[in-house]
Amino acid sequence: MMDLKTHIREIPDFPKKGILFYDITTLLSNKDAFREVILQLAGPFRDKNIQKVIAIESRGFIFGTAVAHALEAGFVPIRKPGKLPYKTIEESYHLEYGQDRLAMHEDAVMPGERVLIIDDLLATGGTIAAAVNLTRRLGGEIVSVAFVIELSFLKGRQRIPDVPIVSLLTYD
Repeated sequence: MMDLKTHIREIPDFPKKGILFYDITTLLSNKDAFREVILQLAGPFRDKNIQKVIAIESRGFIFGTAVAHALEAGFVPIRKPGKLPYKTIEESYHLEYGQDRLAMHEDAVMPGERVLIIDDLLATGGTIAAAVNLTRRLGGEIVSVAFVIELSFLKGRQRIPDVPIVSLLTYD
């Protein structure tokens, strides 16, 4: 199995001093590493009858669409308010210094549909908690959430304790 961490570029002090940024563009530009990520993200769910893959803008879309294709499932984007053209539901979540909102089309998930939620990174967990809440408000059955990278020291998984989590790479 490929060591995917070797394909993640670490950039200190980006976007601000004291932050270590995990740059996935180096992974994406390597066809073998990108393929391996998609195989590993989709693999645990091949026999789980996933009907929709939901992904959070923007980097989550890169992985979510490919995983949806691999699982022969539909794809649902979660975006910032005002970016989706049809009627939406919205969910607020807390950031380190403030609040933000996410939106999803109100007809994106039908009650009882089996859903996998994908994002590139799990940090403090606010974004994924909002995505989970949006999905549940529409009646979706969340099979799992999956990430390429988890920053475990930020304890984001504590925000969704009742949801199974798959993380390909963990940084302690």
